[in-house]
Amino acid sequence: MSWKTLDDMELAGRIVLTRVDINVPVENGEVTDATRIERIVPTVHDILKAGGSPVLLAHFGRPKGKVVPEMSLEPLVPALEKAFGHPVTFVATPTRGALESLPEGAIALLENTRFAPGEEKNDPEMAQVLAGLGDVYCNDAFSAAHRAHASTEGVAHRLPACAGRLMEAELTALEAALGKPRRPVLAVVGGAKVSTKLDLLANLIEKVDMLVIGGGMANTFLAAQGLDVGKSLCEHDLADTAREIMAKAEDTGCEIILPSDVVVAEEFRAHAPNTVVADTAVPADCMILDAGPDSVERILGAIDRAETLIWNGPLGAFEIAPFDAATNAAAAHAAARTEAGELISVAGGGDTVAALNKSGAADRFTYISTAGGAFLEWMEGKTLPGVAALDQA
Repeated sequence: MSWKTLDDMELAGRIVLTRVDINVPVENGEVTDATRIERIVPTVHDILKAGGSPVLLAHFGRPKGKVVPEMSLEPLVPALEKAFGHPVTFVATPTRGALESLPEGAIALLENTRFAPGEEKNDPEMAQVLAGLGDVYCNDAFSAAHRAHASTEGVAHRLPACAGRLMEAELTALEAALGKPRRPVLAVVGGAKVSTKLDLLANLIEKVDMLVIGGGMANTFLAAQGLDVGKSLCEHDLADTAREIMAKAEDTGCEIILPSDVVVAEEFRAHAPNTVVADTAVPADCMILDAGPDSVERILGAIDRAETLIWNGPLGAFEIAPFDAATNAAAAHAAARTEAGELISVAGGGDTVAALNKSGAADRFTYISTAGGAFLEWMEGKTLPGVAALDQA
């Protein structure tokens, strides 16, 4: 990758169009989780420090090219000012003149990019209008980089372009995990359904040395081997696909690790009566809700052998105890090896972030991506338009 960073750009006296993701939860006009805002602070501060004027471009919700007042970005101004420690000027209808007249060191926030019908169509005219507002384009929204929109891709071709600090950190972590990783590489993939992760599995078995499959997905693979999984979540219609994936893994030399014992219960609720059984002995009236202790030991052993770990999806029904045990144990072990300097650990995806936060291990991973769909598409080996535009720039 040959993208530029803020360090490569001349920013003094320049308007820096900065694409960010501040699509945060809001209740009664108040931001309830400012994590995404906090993660763009280094970029905004570094632009200011270099003498540039950050002009924030962002989307909020899905207004579908129409002005929807309740999806305006204006209510986010107080949360942004608190995070930045600087005043933020909301500009509903921006012009170059209006932005140039702002006081030195000011931060501007433009209205929701998705209010414009040309945004999601990546309309060249809209991209040109945006480019006319600034001198430099900085993309700090990896989470929106899988969308070819006017503010994420189109404008990058019309101005000197670079990655912001969050985008830079994300791309550096991803390159370390799958681009040029330290081997052996272990991937942990969990979650409910195989059907949502077919592209992911197909890409990973060609790039990693070991692949742990957990969560509801594992049940489909167990069933494909002729095992009875009782009332468990399982996509029986994907048995052939699961067998094809296992055969391909054997051809590529990727070791697949499936549960050998499982935690089962008759119902899905917190602290439901449960027992550990072999994967060959699941009762017909029970469902698999977590990997068993022997399986966990095998997963910990794989983490010990790995030098790079990439994680997407929980190993069980992590939302409720005690079915979070396998996820928590694997996360704690990966975190400990990371802290000891023995493992590069990169994780991402909605449920993954929630599971690792719940386990208390997230802060000790090398990198946790909050990018959701963009992280998943990158793991699938797909080209992300927002990143490719920076690469070409």
